[in-house]
Parts: sequence; structure tokens; C-alpha cells
Amino acid sequence: MTNNDAFLGRGWGFPPEFFSAGAEVEMVSGETDIQQSLCILLATSLRERVMFPEYGCDLSNYLFEEIGQSLINTLQGSISDAILNNEPRIKTENVNITRGTDEAGLLLISVEYTIMATNNRYNLVYPFCINEANK
Repeated sequence: MTNNDAFLGRGWGFPPEFFSAGAEVEMVSGETDIQQSLCILLATSLRERVMFPEYGCDLSNYLFEEIGQSLINTLQGSISDAILNNEPRIKTENVNITRGTDEAGLLLISVEYTIMATNNRYNLVYPFCINEANK
């Protein structure tokens, strides 16, 4: 593990994988750990974690909303706040949300971020499906 990886952290891979008849678990570190952490954060509802109820993004509240600019602005704010409050290793540069082209109700959430310890920029694209409400 490099010095940057040690500083950025090390954690279980997601989804968890076990080896040696369950005696060992796959570990990830550095940029991979941060990327997986962001995916977990976006997939977790607020108050889902009993011991850490502030963790999460609550995207599930918007599953049946009509897709429009108001919803996109709300989602961008929720995502930015969740990352700011729960992922101190990065600085969010931009959150962009676009409609998927192939599937109705698919939003592509693009998070551009900088890892503060290394000053490296990355981009995460998180697919989010909404069963859009009919008018």
C-alpha cells in the first residue's frame, strides 16, 4: 500500500467478497475505496443506518417524481450536500444530471470530484432509475 493509499483509507470492497472459506475479505484502498464509498453513499437512504442516521442521500424519495428541471436541481443539491457531509476526502467540483437515452426514467448522475490529498480529478457516473409519474 502506497503512502497515498494509506492516507486515503482502506476498507472492504463492495459488494463484499470472501476468500479462504470466509476467513478473508477483499480489501480496497485509495481511489477505488473513495469511488465505492460514493456509490454506497448515493444508494443509502437517510436514517437507514441506525448508528449513523445522517449518512445517505435519500434519492429513493424521488423515485416516482416527474423528471423536470426542478427535480434535477433538487437532486443536485441533495447529492452535493450528502457528499460534503459524508466524504471528507474529496472536494465536489460539479454534479451534473442528464437523462439516459435508451431507457425511460433513467438519470445519469455525473459527479466530478478532486481527491484533496493527491489533487487528482475523477468522475463518477451513477445510473439512477426513476419510474416517472404520468401527467
